[in-house]
Amino acid sequence: QVQLVESGGGSVQAGGSLRLSCVVSGTIFTLYAMTWYRQAPGKQRELVATISSSGSTNYADSMKGRFTCSRDNVKNTVYLQMNSLKPEDTAVYYCRASSALRGDYWGQGTQVTVSS
Repeated sequence: QVQLVESGGGSVQAGGSLRLSCVVSGTIFTLYAMTWYRQAPGKQRELVATISSSGSTNYADSMKGRFTCSRDNVKNTVYLQMNSLKPEDTAVYYCRASSALRGDYWGQGTQVTVSS
């Protein structure tokens, strides 16, 4: 079965950095666009960044210039490099694999906590 496993979350002070990883197994990774979402307590889930199967990226406005999304199609992994973190970046971060032919799959999430 298809599995997405996120890692790399943790606690960091404002201004710090974290790199999240999401490993995909059980399917052909290159068929999927990958998207990072986040959900803060009491708020709706919001899109953070998307990377297509060919590597094209798009970011939410508030993340542009601070976050970088990349993928390694050999390691079946998508990354989210987060720099200049702010307390408002505190959330559970999820990755999602999307394919028009193969469907959508979600990871279990990883917690990111940024303290001021």
